[in-house]
Amino acid sequence: MSLWKKPVSLDLIQASHANTAISHLGIEITEIGDDFLRGRVPVDERTRQPFGLLHGGVSVVLAETLGSMGAFYASPEGHRAVGLDINANHLRAATSGWVTGTARPVHVGKTTQVWQIDMLNDEGQLTCVSRITMAVLAPK
Repeated sequence: MSLWKKPVSLDLIQASHANTAISHLGIEITEIGDDFLRGRVPVDERTRQPFGLLHGGVSVVLAETLGSMGAFYASPEGHRAVGLDINANHLRAATSGWVTGTARPVHVGKTTQVWQIDMLNDEGQLTCVSRITMAVLAPK
């Protein structure tokens, strides 16, 4: 059974990211499962910090993108989801290739959702673990 309460597709998500920080950083949503979203960010001149590593803030942008999109599509029609809190544990540096994040819900309630986002490098090694708490806002 699918978690999604709104129509969702890769094309729909990608179109919503046009001309945003998400598109500027090269973030791509790559897969929608019954209970997860997957996306990736390139490790390149847009996303590296001065020492050549993927900027930790970019990992957080990837996590927030995936968690926010997941929460939005897991909310009833007309509802919005906004971030309340996010944290990230940076476990391993990435210097090239892609970092891929998978967002899965920990809790989906009427007014809050919690999502965990695990990020891996191209070798399948965990680079960052993030958790985001979202407020679900009913239509006004």
